[in-house]
Amino acid sequence: MSVIIAPSVLSADFGNLQRDCEMINQSDAGWYHVDVMDGVFVPNISFGFPVMNVLKKHASKTLDVHLMIVEPERYIQRFAEAGADVLTVHYEASTHLHRSLAEIRKQGMKAGVALNPHTPVSLLHDIIQDCDLVLIMSVNPGFGGQAFIENTYRKVSELKEMILQRNSQALIEVDGGVSESNALALAKAGADVLVAGNAVFATPDPLATIAALHKTANS
Repeated sequence: MSVIIAPSVLSADFGNLQRDCEMINQSDAGWYHVDVMDGVFVPNISFGFPVMNVLKKHASKTLDVHLMIVEPERYIQRFAEAGADVLTVHYEASTHLHRSLAEIRKQGMKAGVALNPHTPVSLLHDIIQDCDLVLIMSVNPGFGGQAFIENTYRKVSELKEMILQRNSQALIEVDGGVSESNALALAKAGADVLVAGNAVFATPDPLATIAALHKTANS
């Protein structure tokens, strides 16, 4: 499987969201990455169901929704109804993680678990077979444009080893500070999905940037 590029909608131009959706639809990206923040679990607020409705209307690719919120289990059904294809909850925010993952799958979505930079991947040992995806945060969540944390490579490699040992089918996603400069190294470490926000939307030609990222990660 080739490495998937997932542009982060958080960095899109919300005044021209349909235009940016059409750009992603035409690009080499495989997924949309949608960050939902509540101002409690992380020190920022992003967007909710009104924006999800716009994305559902215009997006022709996988909607990969990352919940950076407390009590994510309260909203699983609503995000399914809003069009999410993949729904990721944070290990740090989910008291009953197994139950949450089971409910996500019951609602017809792929189930993901996100880990903050300080959270070791070893904590997933007893749950990895119930995960369709594990999201490794390579910055502290809450804001775009942060510097990539170098320890991420080790975490990705360690997680890949665990997935293989446990015969899990989980994909590894990396979010934060991803660019052309580290895309290939992340892919070689075992990453399957790379989220890129400012690295895409802050460039003069996002379409070309996505193509370059995809080519680099799969070279």
